[in-house]
Amino acid sequence: MTESSRPFAAETLRYGYRPTMTGLAGIAVGGRGVAAVMLGHARGELLQQLRDALPGAVLVEDAIGDPVLDAVARHIDAPTDAPRFDLDLRGEAGERAVWAALRAIPVGETRSYGAIAKAIAIGMTAQEVGAACAANRLAVVVPCHRVLKADGSISGYRWGVHRKRQLLSLETAA
Repeated sequence: MTESSRPFAAETLRYGYRPTMTGLAGIAVGGRGVAAVMLGHARGELLQQLRDALPGAVLVEDAIGDPVLDAVARHIDAPTDAPRFDLDLRGEAGERAVWAALRAIPVGETRSYGAIAKAIAIGMTAQEVGAACAANRLAVVVPCHRVLKADGSISGYRWGVHRKRQLLSLETAA
């Protein structure tokens, strides 16, 4: 594997779990900020998701109760503004451009994959935007749930379409 496909190789990251309104969150944090946020129901499932998303990283469970983990959980439940914690956004240039565009979508609004592709200066297709969304390791924090198909319908979501609907409903209500 190349370095770009294993960006966290041999790096130690702390992780922990927090309950949220959309289920349990598995959160990994390193020296550069929050590196991954996964959503699920069981700790074992989330730990495997973290391992898959952070290949080569040394994951150490946080026994102290890092306040960043609490801040991430609060943000998932009420994403009313930009996160108040640092993000470790590692990826290819196209992925980072898409993730920046996603973070610019206001809470409660959505965009289509095609609209995001057109808005990115480096030029991408809607399919490439979808692939960058699928590579997103930061559920809700990098809000790929705010991206819909061109007809406005909800398509796949790494953490389940039911969760995507719930997140959009929470944001609309806020």
